[in-house]
Amino acid sequence: MRKLSLAAGFTAAALLLGVAPAAAAGAGIAQPVATGANGATTTASASASASAATVGAPTSVTPAAGARAAVAADTFTNPLTLTLADGRPAEQCADPDVIRSADPADAAWYLFCTRDALDSEETNPDGSLRFYSIPTYRSTDLVTWTFVTEALPEKPAWINDGDMWAPDVVFLNGKYNLYYTATKTVGPDTNGDGVPDDGGAAIGVATSDSPAGPWTDSGGPVVAPAAPPGGNPNDRRWTFDPEVITADGQNYLYYGSYFGGLSVRELSADGLTTDPATQVQISISNRYEGTNVVEHDGYYYLLGSATNCCAGPLTGYGVFVGRSTSPTGPFVDKTGTSLLAGRVGGTPLLHQNGNRWIGTGHNTMATDLAGTSWIVYHAVDRNDPYMVEGETYTKRPVLMDRIDWVDGWPTVRGGAGPSDTPQPAPVTVAGQAAAPASTPVVQPKPGETIAALSDDFDGDALGAQWSWTRQPDASSFGVADGSFSFDTQAGDLGPEANAAGLVTEAAPEGDYVVETRVSVNVPAEGCCQNYVQGGIVLYTDDGNFIKHAVSSIWETRQTEFAKRQSPVPAGYPVYGNGVGGPVGDETYLRIVRQHSETENLYTGYTSLDGQTWDESGTWTTPLGVTPRIGLVSMAGSGFTTTFDYVRVSGLAAAPVEPTEPPVDPTTPPAPPVTPTPSATAVPIVPGATSSAAPAGDPDAIRRGSLSQTGADGSTLGLVAGIAAVLVVAGLVLVLLRRRAAKHSTDRS
Repeated sequence: MRKLSLAAGFTAAALLLGVAPAAAAGAGIAQPVATGANGATTTASASASASAATVGAPTSVTPAAGARAAVAADTFTNPLTLTLADGRPAEQCADPDVIRSADPADAAWYLFCTRDALDSEETNPDGSLRFYSIPTYRSTDLVTWTFVTEALPEKPAWINDGDMWAPDVVFLNGKYNLYYTATKTVGPDTNGDGVPDDGGAAIGVATSDSPAGPWTDSGGPVVAPAAPPGGNPNDRRWTFDPEVITADGQNYLYYGSYFGGLSVRELSADGLTTDPATQVQISISNRYEGTNVVEHDGYYYLLGSATNCCAGPLTGYGVFVGRSTSPTGPFVDKTGTSLLAGRVGGTPLLHQNGNRWIGTGHNTMATDLAGTSWIVYHAVDRNDPYMVEGETYTKRPVLMDRIDWVDGWPTVRGGAGPSDTPQPAPVTVAGQAAAPASTPVVQPKPGETIAALSDDFDGDALGAQWSWTRQPDASSFGVADGSFSFDTQAGDLGPEANAAGLVTEAAPEGDYVVETRVSVNVPAEGCCQNYVQGGIVLYTDDGNFIKHAVSSIWETRQTEFAKRQSPVPAGYPVYGNGVGGPVGDETYLRIVRQHSETENLYTGYTSLDGQTWDESGTWTTPLGVTPRIGLVSMAGSGFTTTFDYVRVSGLAAAPVEPTEPPVDPTTPPAPPVTPTPSATAVPIVPGATSSAAPAGDPDAIRRGSLSQTGADGSTLGLVAGIAAVLVVAGLVLVLLRRRAAKHSTDRS
């Protein structure tokens, strides 16, 4: 339950006694102002204020000098609301980008989306879905968006039969520049048939005097198609996903994707040309795309998305972060691991958490009028993953959540991840202050070890609890020197594969933690031991399992967190995966099983030291499914997986959340920040929100409690409110007694 703030306590006391709130609370409490969804403001009545104060809801006020500003009362719930010109809702906005208008007369933000269909109803004459090339929306509150235009309805002549993806809009030299991916460019006509070849992907740019357009294309690529760094000169890298910033007066353009990795190069002052000679590689291939770069407290933070964006209900896309003191890198994660390393770095930032949202990625950042940053990204509703029923065209609505900064690193809602319950909205009225940061998520911890299901491999054979499914040759595995060695097999798990053998044991009833320390002796660098892996699996059968493994993927070594399910409708995927924290010489893997009222939740964690754990995401299964705990070593022969132990534990009791410190009402709020209209050096300040979650909500399960602390309150406020009631009541009684005594004297 939320606690009353000090101001709310005085307001409640005043209203109980019929005294005007401003008079009761003093000069520091002004008349409440309610903010509408469209940014309009209205003065709230005393009765409305009383209701808000009674339940501890945050109330929007205009602060007097020296007073703490109250929190805006509005909330929003993901996904964001997008409305088309005819009033229909737009159902998706993938690869979003947000910019605030530089025109003081246009107090609005603009949202740009990748080329896509906007809903399942609008079709072309041939019955196919109508696609919009970079649809654009306008909003005054960052929550409710109205369609403005299709930025590039006509494909520029230099673009071949391809798409225009992943817009990035900045304000440079008095102009708006819209950068975009051209997936195919016009190449040479090598066949002489009048049909040009595909020249490869490139980055284009268009300019306008307004974020609402009209836009004029520059007539050619700002980054031309090219071979991947160090690759076959006849190949063409994935020149995707532009991102532009300005640092110390120099413009930079970032781009890239899985095939070729991420690069950055210098961009001209007008933003229309780049210098290939200045290009620097900033990530290894086969890991990241969707670059977003922000500056905070002297560091440049590179946010990149990983894995498959569009696998319907099994999409495991997520956002990772590294940082550098230079805009050109090198970028390293919290463990100090480089994003260029074969054992590729990247601290998980945003991933699915067990609610309905999966595939959370390809983000941008927006800054509200209190200076708070919001991560804006697309996701997939696992309960409604496709645009058209019966077709596997993944639908990606746009979401938004607040950013916290903890020890110099960004987190989403204190580590809670994507939200699907009401959240305090961004501040879009000047003078309001942001809500305080949310309570950081406390990761679930192992409780008492279950000895009968754990194995330190101290003997010369596996413990009696283990049994084989498709036991391999006895020479390929063994227990010695305190570890279990298991040679990798050519097969994999899955009905269509040359099924690999695995060793399993029963899982305990209820919630539990399974953990191992594992190494796979694939070289740390180099290509291509696809897809050799070893790790733990929660195994029902070959068509249904959760897997957490150290895996070799082309030139990278990654921790994979995957789900396979069957049967599925025709055309649906059976396998989806996300990735986690970095791989070491030895890597700790953990899966935590918890449950809600409707399903099992399996959350993966990785660690390099067994102390600090990165979350890999959450997969779910229906209640009643009880998989076995297993070990796998597979997907390519010639290597060995070594397990140092398997430890199965109950789940430790959730810690009691600390009481919030009293709020000092004399502390002035930080001055509002007017966000820069360009993407340069985005200012981000600490702050995120929490809200009460319903029973069974994954947010609450992950926090270890089904009740949460309010966003702006203190128990001191309730005490102060009661004290105010008593004080004012006492004064009233004194006045009444004096009046009675005076009347008695007058009558005598």
